[in-house]
Amino acid sequence: MFPTTALVSLCVLAVAYGQQIGTQMAENHPVLTSQTCTAGGTCTTAQTSVVLDSNWRWTHQTTSTTNCYTGNTWNTELCPDPATCVANCAIDGADYAGTYGITTSGDALTLKFVTGANIGSRLFSLLNQEFTFTVDVSNLGCGLNGALYFSEMDADGGLARFPTNKAGAQCCPHDLKFINGAANVIDWTPDADDPNSGAGMFGTCCNEMDIWEANSQAAAYTPHTCTVTGQTQCSGIDCGDGDQRYDGVCDKDGCDFNSWRMGNKNFLGPGLTVDTNSPFTVVTQFITNNNSSSGTLSEIRRIYVQNGKVIQNSNTNLAGISPAVNSISDTFCNQQKTAVGDTNSFESRGGLATMGAALQKGMVLALSLWDDHEADMLWLDSNYPLNASATAPGVSRGPCSATSGDPNTVQSQQPNAFVVFSDIKTGPIGSTFSATGDSTLMQSLGRLTRGSATDPQIKLAQENPRSIVYELAQGELALDQPMLQSR
Repeated sequence: MFPTTALVSLCVLAVAYGQQIGTQMAENHPVLTSQTCTAGGTCTTAQTSVVLDSNWRWTHQTTSTTNCYTGNTWNTELCPDPATCVANCAIDGADYAGTYGITTSGDALTLKFVTGANIGSRLFSLLNQEFTFTVDVSNLGCGLNGALYFSEMDADGGLARFPTNKAGAQCCPHDLKFINGAANVIDWTPDADDPNSGAGMFGTCCNEMDIWEANSQAAAYTPHTCTVTGQTQCSGIDCGDGDQRYDGVCDKDGCDFNSWRMGNKNFLGPGLTVDTNSPFTVVTQFITNNNSSSGTLSEIRRIYVQNGKVIQNSNTNLAGISPAVNSISDTFCNQQKTAVGDTNSFESRGGLATMGAALQKGMVLALSLWDDHEADMLWLDSNYPLNASATAPGVSRGPCSATSGDPNTVQSQQPNAFVVFSDIKTGPIGSTFSATGDSTLMQSLGRLTRGSATDPQIKLAQENPRSIVYELAQGELALDQPMLQSR
């Protein structure tokens, strides 16, 4: 997520380390449910809730309602330097439904294209496990991204490591207002194109697993790896900005699997094999070399379920990737980078083994709905980069036009866009979903049994009319219209 100049980029979990907790507005987290399943298929429901991303909430003086940050600019009297700003400013509660368009119903979470939000700090350890959710992207057109991803951050939002943190957790880029317990005010530059964002001297980087980045026209899943462990502040070359993209500590491109980009243009979309006109279930399996949680991550597998039918992920159809595959492995990533002519920063930063180490440690779940002020979401659903031939391998990523993702166009033409996530589950391989009338499920599980190694913190925010980002905290989250019954 947070693309800069190429494919998908790293760690856009826009959760800032909020400092003081404001008292101007009560913080009432919308309640959701999620499920944890056992190997036998029994799933237990947990009462969980969503927490709004601190980076987008109202930041004001601790003793008044005077803004510390307005639009995309800091109040220099209250925030002349990082430490003074932290002492002077608080981040406040939120009206989830009224201001941010965030609503819940049972196990369903709806994110409307008006704001940004986040779900707490539950850590998911996913080696030799699967993660499942149902999604409705039918109301997301070109240029939008309803995303779900895991980010490597502290479960307590960094409170133990940075005691001035009194509200939140976080991960990656330069637009975060607070990093490591200090305000990111040094060299802060307002974004000329985004009235709600800017960039400071520091960034913050971490491993990220993008489970789902999608609209009704295209979808991708992508691991991003780093040479650092856990959330780490960066500056200068380590951030990998601009022409130094491949010199930073993290792999901003990642190793993506986008069915359209990999040569199958009839797999996912309106009326296609995975029909985005209707809700469907997405299953992601994290396979290890010894089929145990202590093994090394060797494959990330994708399965869909719609209308009771299991649908295996599409096979690659791209010269240079042989044999055809439908999952992410180090072999796939290396072949893909060569086939499309991309820099292989994924391998140089440890590949799947590094991603697996982060998953074993535990990662925080986040969801978002956003448009893209940097690359117009072309890296997801159109031709990208624009200076390359559309017929070159890997350039075409979806059917959308080159002008479709301009944020001004998206906001004017899709003001009522929304995404619904539901029925979130985790558990051992094969435990979180079921279907009838399709033998492909047993074929998939058979590959595993044969042992194939290849196969209460407040995060606050300020209103942002273009994105919603969430995290999942000690038991939180769910979606709408589950397509499957719990086994």
